[in-house]
Amino acid sequence: MKLPDLEAWAIFACVNEHRSFTAAANALGTSKATVSKAISRLEAHLGAALFHRTSRQLTLTQAGAQLAPRAAAILAEAIGAEEAARDEASAPSGLVRIAAPMSFGLKHLGPALADFMAAHPGITLDVHLSDERVDIIAGGFDIAIRIAAMPDSSLRARRIGGVTGHIVAAPTYLDQHGRPQHPADLADHAFFSYANAPNGGTLEFTRAGGEKATIRPTGPFRANSGDLFLPLLRAGLGIAMLPDFIVDDDLAAGTLERVLPGWATMSAAGLHIVSPPSDPRPRRVTLLIDFLAERLKRLCGTR
Repeated sequence: MKLPDLEAWAIFACVNEHRSFTAAANALGTSKATVSKAISRLEAHLGAALFHRTSRQLTLTQAGAQLAPRAAAILAEAIGAEEAARDEASAPSGLVRIAAPMSFGLKHLGPALADFMAAHPGITLDVHLSDERVDIIAGGFDIAIRIAAMPDSSLRARRIGGVTGHIVAAPTYLDQHGRPQHPADLADHAFFSYANAPNGGTLEFTRAGGEKATIRPTGPFRANSGDLFLPLLRAGLGIAMLPDFIVDDDLAAGTLERVLPGWATMSAAGLHIVSPPSDPRPRRVTLLIDFLAERLKRLCGTR
C-alpha cells in the first residue's frame, strides 16, 4: 500500500487558505519552488488539477473545491496531534479562545477563570463576551458557553446543568399594577423584551396538570443584556423574564418578586460547554473544559 503524501495535502490546504504560492511558502517557512512541486506532485497523483493558475489570481478547480475541506481537516488533525503530544510532555501552555454570554461571563465566568489562570500560568485566555450566538468555528473559538436548548449539530456539547427562567417584578410595581394570575395577563403589563430571545420573544409556559400557554408580550423597553433590566425592574417600571443567575440575589433580598410562581418556562434550557468537533483537543483546552464543568456544576446545583 502506498502511503498518502500528507505533506502535499497540508501544503495544498495552506495554499488554498492564502490563495497564493508565495504567501503559503512564507507562512510555512519554505520556498515557493517547494510549494509548487508539492502541488504538482499531488495533482499528478490525483490525476486532476487543483488550481486554475493565471498571472493575476489563483482559484480552485472543481476538483480542488471538493478536496479543499478534506485537506484542511488533514492539516488541522495533524496540528492537533502535535499540540497534544507537546502538551503531554510539558506544562500546558498556549492560547484558549472563549465565547460566553455577557451577564453570565461577568458574574460567574470571570472568577472561575481567575482561579484557572492561577493554577495554569502558562495558558493564555482570550475571552469574547456577547449575548449574540457566535459561530465558534468561523470565529476561531476553542470553547463557548451556551445557555439554551441545544439543537442537534456537529459541535461537541457538554451539559453542565439546568437554567431556570423567572418572570419577575418589584413589589412596588405589582402593588400598583396588580399581580398577573395567568400568562395571558402579561399583555396588560409593561413587559421588558430581551433582544436575543429565541422564537422572536415568544414565551411558552406550562403548569402542573399539563395546561400550556404561549404568549408574545410587548412593552416599553428592549435590550440585549439582561443586566440592563435590573435597575428598571427595581425602580418598579415593569416586568421581565430573566434567568436565575441574574435575579437570584434580588429575589433573596426581596427587591424583586416572582410572578406567576405556578407556571414554568425555559424548561429545556441548560448551561452547556460547547467546542468544535475536531479531535484530539489540545490539552490546555481539555483542562479548561474539565475545570469549568466542575466549577459551574456547583453553580447549577440540582437545577
